[in-house]
Amino acid sequence: MNVSSPSQNGSLLSSRDSYNDAVIKNFIVIALGLTINYINGTLIHTFRKHQILYANPRYVLFIHLVINDMIHLTTVVTLFVTSYVLQKINGTLCCIIISFAIFTTQNSPLNLAVMALQCYITICFPLRHSEICTMKRTYIAIGWIWAMSSIAILPDICLVVAMDYGKLFTSTIYCERDNLLRHPVSKTKRDVLYSIYLVVIWIVLFYTYLHIFFAAKAARSDGDLKKARNTILLHGFQLLLCILTYVYHLIVRLLVYLFPRNYLHVIFVSYIFIQMLPRFVSPIVYGVRDQLFRQKLKKHLFCGFCFKTRLAGF
Repeated sequence: MNVSSPSQNGSLLSSRDSYNDAVIKNFIVIALGLTINYINGTLIHTFRKHQILYANPRYVLFIHLVINDMIHLTTVVTLFVTSYVLQKINGTLCCIIISFAIFTTQNSPLNLAVMALQCYITICFPLRHSEICTMKRTYIAIGWIWAMSSIAILPDICLVVAMDYGKLFTSTIYCERDNLLRHPVSKTKRDVLYSIYLVVIWIVLFYTYLHIFFAAKAARSDGDLKKARNTILLHGFQLLLCILTYVYHLIVRLLVYLFPRNYLHVIFVSYIFIQMLPRFVSPIVYGVRDQLFRQKLKKHLFCGFCFKTRLAGF
């Protein structure tokens, strides 16, 4: 993962991109960010209006994922635009933005792994679901997600303070992870930590969804089997997109090596597909496809349309 890459790439783009290319790329990033955040905001508003949703652990985990995605999009879009407009910003502000970017990037696959476990318990242990998946345990799981993500950034910040004596936080820098967390220990820790997370999350994914698939197959219902298969494929695709952020810097290096003449465009396209696209998939997989949430969302949108129509009539 390299959440700083938008900024790093942005500094390269701002010095080499033509004016028209810079405007177009910033317009695309801002438009996508606002669109996805608007969709996610609508899902959050629908969630808040219906007790049946916010009293269910499944939807609490989903909305936590949506809120996390909104924070992530806001931070990475801010980094991207700032790299063109200001290029260098205060080290303290950069530290805050980078911290939120790393937190939210780490949270997404961990949250998806917890949702996979919750789905596994629902399908394979229906009689014990209400006993195991309580609201209290759901909020504890969310707390653990943030605690695990903190391992990826808090020790590095402490190392920066200890080595630079806080001088970095009073200077202006290009806001990228490698500029902020420059110590070799931080890079080594990142590679080791992300490798561990990558292995653990994929083990959880395969274990839970294989059991879900076999449970649906044992039910001997073609409809349940097809639904389980589609769910596994969609969730696996989304998780794959999120996990790509763990190897983002490797992917960019490979693509730049393969397409050296178009490396600026390659970096930008990689940024769109790896940093932004997964946040567009979440509402579709867990919101629109879910029957109960889709029903409440339609009701909310219909009521909003009727209210606007009445206001237009006055």
